[in-house]
Amino acid sequence: MLAAALLLAWTWDACFGEPRNALHPVAWLGHVLGPVGRVLRRGSPWPAFVGGALAWCVGAGVIAAAGWWLQREVSAWPWWASVPLLALLLKPCFAWRMLRDEVVAIERSLGQGVEAGRLQLSRVVSRDTSALDEAAIRETAIETLAENLNDSLVAPLFWFAVAGLPGALVYRFANTADAMWGYRGEWEWAGKWAARADDVLSWLPARITAVLLHPPLRRVDWRRLYGQSLRTPSPNGGWPMGAMALRLGVRLGKPGVYTLNARARVPRAADVRVALRYAGIAAWASVATAAIALLARSV
Repeated sequence: MLAAALLLAWTWDACFGEPRNALHPVAWLGHVLGPVGRVLRRGSPWPAFVGGALAWCVGAGVIAAAGWWLQREVSAWPWWASVPLLALLLKPCFAWRMLRDEVVAIERSLGQGVEAGRLQLSRVVSRDTSALDEAAIRETAIETLAENLNDSLVAPLFWFAVAGLPGALVYRFANTADAMWGYRGEWEWAGKWAARADDVLSWLPARITAVLLHPPLRRVDWRRLYGQSLRTPSPNGGWPMGAMALRLGVRLGKPGVYTLNARARVPRAADVRVALRYAGIAAWASVATAAIALLARSV
């Protein structure tokens, strides 16, 4: 039943993408996390850290309990009712079509000029895009595709395969909390727990994503991939981004922070199309693997 719900949710994502924010549970979650975080960040370091940790644990606990109860209750219904409802509950936990469409839109905007590309890119990244040239815009778009393939698809499906609906919901909560609270500066202490929790929950999925993007067939490939993963401040982001850089044979980086596959050439328009194809194959593989794992658990 869970495998069938996953496949139906994947079909819905492919056909319809994301609902409007007014109807999206992740947007509702953001409306709760935003005010809570703004209160917490005003505190001194220790109270802010404790408050952030408690808020995260309470939120994760409530969501896990709700997911467990919903899955248990819905599972008792006839399959023709339970599968669509479970799919409806699972769908907001991942977003492959939106990620793909945003990267396509960035490349299309570059056809209208660098300024249009910068504007489109600024919709999906938090970094300053005002000084990026055409090559840097493509680098950032490919990085976003690779890293968010994990955050937006592989990781939630991994936790769905491991722990069912509660696992997927808790991961989406953790990733959203990290996206809203997990910054340095004034968020340093209030968001520290959220950032570390997301690192822990994304640790194994990020490495799975890297293997799906660039299957290392030889020991030297593993060493190269591992070496690239150490170049980013994030303990997880370097894995899928490094895998994509090596697979494409291009340089990716964030100015003043890191450079991946530094001796390679800058990406061109054709590389974005190839990156989308590799990511699409990895996305399908992750769905198939999760479905098979769920079927195996039910036997």
